[in-house]
Amino acid sequence: MPQDCSAIRRAARKETIHEERKLSLGRKPRLKMVYRIYSEKKASVSSHAAALCADIRTLLGIPGLERLRVLHRYDAEGITKELFDESVKTVFSEPVLDDVCEELPDADRVFAVEYLPGQFDQRADSAAQCIRLMSRGERPEIRTAEVYLLYGNLTDDEFGVIKKYVINPVEAREAALGVPETLRISHPEPAPIETLDGFTSMEDGGAAAFIEKYSLAMDCADVLFCRDYFASEKRDPTMTEIRMIDTYWSDHCRHTTFLTTIDSVRFEDKEVGDAYERYLAARREQGRTKDICLMDIATAALRSLKAQGKLPKLDESEEINACTVKFTAKTDGGDEDWLLLFKNETHNHPTEIEPFGGAATCIGGAIRDPLSGRAYVYSAMRVTGAADPRRSVAETIPGKLPQRKIVTTAADGYSSYGNQIGLATGQVREIYHDGYAAKRMEIGAVIAAAPAENVRRERPVCGDVVILVGGRTGRDGCGGATGSSKSHTKKSLEVCGAEVQKGNAPEERKLQRLFASHDAARLIKRCNDFGAGGVSVAIGELADGLDINLDLVTKKYDGLGGTELAISESQERMAVVCAPEDAEKFIALAGKENLEATVVAEVTAEPRLVTVVARVTDTDRLTMTWRGTKIVDLSRDFINSNGAPKHIGAVCAAPGDFAKKSEGDFTSRIFGVASDLNSCSQRGLAQRFDSTIGASTVLMPFGGKNQITPTEAMVNRIFAGERRTKSASFMSWGFNPFITEKSPYHGAYLAVVESVAKLIAAGASFEDVYLTFQEYFEKPGTDERRWGKPLAALLGAFDAQNDLGIASVGGKDSMSGSFEKLDVPPTLCSFAVTTGTEDTVLSPEFKGAGHRTVWLRPRYSGALPVKESFIALMNAFYGMNEKGDILAASTVKYSGCAGAVMEMAFGNSVGFDFAFTDADALFGYAYGSFVAELRDGASVPDGDWECIELGTTSDTDALTYADESVPLAGLLEAYDSVLEDVFPVKTPEIAAPICDFSHAASERVRPAHHFAAPRALIPVFPGTNCEFDTAQALSKAGAVPEVFVINNLTAQGIADSVSEFERKIRNSQMIVIPGGFSGGDEPEGSGKFITAFFRNGAVADAVNELLKNRDGLVCGICNGFQALIKLGLVPFGEITPASADAPTLTYNVIGRHQSGLVRTRIASNKSPWLSATEPGQVYTVAISHGEGRFIASDETVKTLAAAGQIATQYADAEGHASYDIRSNPNGSVYAIEGITSPDGRVIGKMGHVERSAPGNYRNVDGEYDMHFFESGVKYFG
Repeated sequence: MPQDCSAIRRAARKETIHEERKLSLGRKPRLKMVYRIYSEKKASVSSHAAALCADIRTLLGIPGLERLRVLHRYDAEGITKELFDESVKTVFSEPVLDDVCEELPDADRVFAVEYLPGQFDQRADSAAQCIRLMSRGERPEIRTAEVYLLYGNLTDDEFGVIKKYVINPVEAREAALGVPETLRISHPEPAPIETLDGFTSMEDGGAAAFIEKYSLAMDCADVLFCRDYFASEKRDPTMTEIRMIDTYWSDHCRHTTFLTTIDSVRFEDKEVGDAYERYLAARREQGRTKDICLMDIATAALRSLKAQGKLPKLDESEEINACTVKFTAKTDGGDEDWLLLFKNETHNHPTEIEPFGGAATCIGGAIRDPLSGRAYVYSAMRVTGAADPRRSVAETIPGKLPQRKIVTTAADGYSSYGNQIGLATGQVREIYHDGYAAKRMEIGAVIAAAPAENVRRERPVCGDVVILVGGRTGRDGCGGATGSSKSHTKKSLEVCGAEVQKGNAPEERKLQRLFASHDAARLIKRCNDFGAGGVSVAIGELADGLDINLDLVTKKYDGLGGTELAISESQERMAVVCAPEDAEKFIALAGKENLEATVVAEVTAEPRLVTVVARVTDTDRLTMTWRGTKIVDLSRDFINSNGAPKHIGAVCAAPGDFAKKSEGDFTSRIFGVASDLNSCSQRGLAQRFDSTIGASTVLMPFGGKNQITPTEAMVNRIFAGERRTKSASFMSWGFNPFITEKSPYHGAYLAVVESVAKLIAAGASFEDVYLTFQEYFEKPGTDERRWGKPLAALLGAFDAQNDLGIASVGGKDSMSGSFEKLDVPPTLCSFAVTTGTEDTVLSPEFKGAGHRTVWLRPRYSGALPVKESFIALMNAFYGMNEKGDILAASTVKYSGCAGAVMEMAFGNSVGFDFAFTDADALFGYAYGSFVAELRDGASVPDGDWECIELGTTSDTDALTYADESVPLAGLLEAYDSVLEDVFPVKTPEIAAPICDFSHAASERVRPAHHFAAPRALIPVFPGTNCEFDTAQALSKAGAVPEVFVINNLTAQGIADSVSEFERKIRNSQMIVIPGGFSGGDEPEGSGKFITAFFRNGAVADAVNELLKNRDGLVCGICNGFQALIKLGLVPFGEITPASADAPTLTYNVIGRHQSGLVRTRIASNKSPWLSATEPGQVYTVAISHGEGRFIASDETVKTLAAAGQIATQYADAEGHASYDIRSNPNGSVYAIEGITSPDGRVIGKMGHVERSAPGNYRNVDGEYDMHFFESGVKYFG
C-alpha cells in the first residue's frame, strides 16, 4: 500500500519505514525562512514521466514498476510570502498545465535528485531571474530538485538500479527530502595551498605513485622533469603549480602526443612508406630541421602549398582564434571584403561522463574560438561516434553510462545549447562503431563570418587595458583539459565530476550580440577566449612575463581556492585588449548587452602590465598570488618546454582488406543498406536541432516534399545582420571508420576525398577549398604499432592535400580514446569549407520522372581516385551545374551508389529504373564519384573520367533492377525503423476531432492614425535569438525596427529597463516579441521570463494603452507566442491573470524539440497581419520548438473559431488540417498553429514567418511568403 506521508512527518525524528523517506519536518514552530512548493505536470501532459517509466520497465527490465511520477521541487529564500505565492502561479507552475502541492503525495518509494554544489542549475537561475523581474528587487535564493515517486512492488536492489539509472554522479546527487533551515551556503574558508614537501627528493620510482595519488595527466618522465626543475629552483612546488603545469602540458592544450619526437619508423607496406618519403622530401625542400613528429606531418602540406603560392586567401596573424580565410561577400550594398572563420572542437571525455553538459560545452567551445575573432557564428555541424545504442542496458560496460543514455542525452545537450544561442545546425550525423564504447566521439564544427573592417589585430602597447567580459569563474571545469587527455578506467571515471564545464547559452548569446556590433568589434585589439586552462591560459598567453592576482578574479560564489581560480574552465568568458581611451566605451557597450565587463589589466611603459588582476613583467616568469601568498612562480621557458622531451618509434602495419562486401539479390542488398545502422535514417536525431535560425538556410538538412533525402553539405548565406547577402558558405565532412580501422592511410585520404566531393555535389566550385581535421586515436603509450596508426593516417591526409592542392589550415587532435583494453577506431574526420553563391546550390533529391541519370566516376588506382582525373571531374561537374544541366546530385559514400539512389528517391517519392546492373559495383565503395540526375537534353562532356548510364527516374514509386522491383514504401519503413526506438520520428495516432476552419473577414479594424513607416519595438531577453531575423524582415517590409535589450544584472538595471521599455512602447506602433529560449525555457516551461517582465505594472499599462488607445499591433512568434498566450494577450486581447481553463502551449507530443518545415493553411484572415491571404491558402513555414502544442477545450476552440480567432492550422499535402506528426509537428488540438485576439490586432503563431527569406530552403518546394510583416506595415498606411 502507498505510504502515508503525514505519518512519516509525525515520525520525522525516528528511523522508520524507508530510510529514503526520513523527512526532517518535525521541528518546533519557527519563523519560516525557506518556502517550498512541488509542481507536477497534469496527467494529460506528463510525457516525461511516462517515457521514463517505460524506459525503466523495458530497458532496465523492471516490470514491477507500475507507475512513476516526477515532481519539480522549488525552495525559495529571501522572498516575501506574498511574492512566493504569486510566483507559484506564474513562475513555478502554470495553472493550466501543472498541479501544485506543499507536501509530498504518498508513494511506495521516493527519492530526490539535485545538482552537485557549484554546478550551474539553469532552472533555479531562471526562476530567480523571473522573480527578480517581477519584484524589481534583490535576487532571491532558489534551489531546485526533481522528486521521483515510484509505485509498485520494487525490491531494494531494483530501487537501487533505478536510482543509478536516473542519477549521474558526475553532475548530480541524491537530495535530502526535508526542508533546509536556509538555502544560503556557508562556504568554508579555502585551505592554504599545500606545498608538496619532499617532491624534489622523490626517487625515480616514486613518479607513478605521485601520478596515481593526484590523478595527473602527465607521465612519469614529466614528473621527474618537474622534480629536476624545482630542484634547480631550490624549493618544492605548490599544488597549484603542479595542477597548472598538468593543464599547460596536457595533450588538450599543448598537443603533447603530436609533438613527441619520432626517432624511427618502419613500414610494412610500400604505399605508406612511399608517402613517408614524399613527406621527407617536402621537409628537405622547406629546409626543415625540427624533429619529426605527428604535428610536423600534420602541417607539412600546409607549408608546402603556402610555399607554392597556392593559399593566397589564407588569413594569418599572431592572434590565432580559428581557421580564417578571406573572401568577397556579395551584399545588398555591393561587394565587400570579409573574413570566413571555421573551427572544429571535440568534447569526447566530458560527453562520455556527463553527456548533456559535455556536448553542450562542445558546441559552446567551438563557438568561442571564431567568436573571439570578432566573427558572428551562424551555422554548425555535428558529427559523433558511438557504439550501438540499441543494445540492452545490461550490456553496459561496468563504470560506463549506457550507450542509449549517452547518445540521447548528448543530443539533448548539444541541441539545447546550439538552439538557444541561435546556430543553424545544418548537418547532424552519428557514426556507429563498437570501438566508440571506449570513449564517445563528440565533434562540433562551426562557421562564422565578419566584415574585414570589423577586425583589428594589433599587439598590445603601453597603456592598453585588458577587460574580462561575460561569465564568472566557478568550480565547474576544473581539470577538464587534463581529463580529456587521459585514457580512463572504471576507477578513474568515479572522480571526474568537476572536469565537465557547465554551459550557459544565454550568456554566450549576449557575447555573440556584442561581438557582432561594428562599434564594439572595432574597439578590440586582441581577444582570448576562456577555454582549457581557464585564467592561467587565457591571461597567461598574453605575455611571457605575468603577475596574476587571483583574489581579484570575479567569482560565481565564495569558497573557491587558489588552484580552482587558476585552472577553472568556466564557460562564456572573454579577455579583450582595448586602448585605454576605449575601455569605458567598450564596457558601456557590454552593459547595453546585459553583460558584465571588468578592467583587469593595464599595459605600462616598462613595457609591463600594471594590473588589477595581472601585470606583465619583464622577468619571463609567470607568477600567481592568492590571499597575499605567491602560489605559482614558474619560468616561461619551463612552461613552454611542454614537459620532458619525449621520443618514440613507430611501426605502420600493412593495410587490411577494407572493400565493402554484400551478397544476395538486389532486393536483399538494398534492404540491407536501408536497415544498416550507418546508412539508415537519422531524422529523429537531426530534427531536434534548429536548422533554420538566422533566416539564411539555403539547404534544409532533409530535402524533397517528404523532407527525407539528406543533403550533401551544409549551405548557409553569410550572416550580415539586418542586411542580406547572396554569398554562401559551404561545409561538409568525410570519414569512414570501417576503412580507417583496416588502413588509417587510405581512410584518411578518402575522408578528404569524401568531404571535398560533397562540396562539389552541393554546387560549390573546386576553388578556394580549405580543410580542417579532427584526429581521434587510442592512447598510444609506448607501443610503436599504436603510434603507427596516427602516423599512417596523417600521411594519407598529407598525400590527399598535396594531390588536390588544398590544405588543412587547422584542426584538433584527441589522443586518449582508450578505456582499459578497448580503443576507439583510428579516426581522421575531414571537414571541407568554401564559399560561393546561393545561385549554384544543388540538392540530391530526384526532381521528377523520366530523367536520365549518370554515375560519374574518376579513374582509380587501387582504392584511391587518380588525382588528375578526380580534379578534372570536379571541374567538369561544376561546369555542367553552371549551365543548369544537373537537376540533382549525390556523392557515393558508405552506402554505395545503390544507397545514394535510394535516398535520392525518398525525398519526392520518385522511383528509379537501373540500367547498370553490376551489383557488386553498385553496393561497393566509390569515393569521389557522383550520381547526377540530368535535365532533358543535357550532355556529359568527354574527359578523363567514366560516365556510366546508371538509369532513369520513374513514376513507379519503386526501385527496379533487372526483374526485381522494390517498393519505396517498404524501403522507407526499413530505413526509418532502425533507430525509431532511440530517436523516434513517429507518435501514436491521435484520435480527436479535427476540421478545416474557415473565416473570411468582411471587414477589419483600422487605426485612427497612419504611419508610412511604423516603429516596431523588439524586446530581447536573455535567451532571445531571433531578433536579427525579425528586425531584417520588418525592415524589408518597410517598418522601422528597434531592438531593445532587457538588462537584469541588477535591481537598478531592471528598474531602468522597465522605465525605458515603457517609454519606447509609447513611441512605437508595434511590439514584436521574437523567438528564442527566454531564460532557457526555464523554469520548466517556456515564455515565463517574458511574462514576468510584461506583468510589471508599468509595462502592462503601456501595452494596454498601445492596444486600446492607439490601435497598435502586437505579434509573438514561437517563444513570443508562448509569452502572449500565457499573458492572455491571445486570445483575450489584454493581460489577464493566469487561469486553469485558458488555452496554452505545452510540450510536443513526441517529447522533444522539433525543427523543420511545415505547411500551414489560413483558417482566418481577420487579423491585419494576414490581410494579404485568403482562407484555405497554404504556406510553408519553418518551425523550431519543444513546446508548441496548442491545447484548449473543445468549447474554447469552437468559441475561437466562431470569432475568427483561429488564424492558421497545420496542414497535410492536400491542404487539410491534420494530426499526422509529419504535418502537425507538436500534436496541437485541431492542428491550431496560430490564434489572434478578438479584433485580430494581436497574433501569436509558432511558425517562424521571419525566416521566409528569398533563396531559402531550395530543396523543399513551397509557397513561403504570406506577406505577413508587409501586411502589418500596410495596416498603418
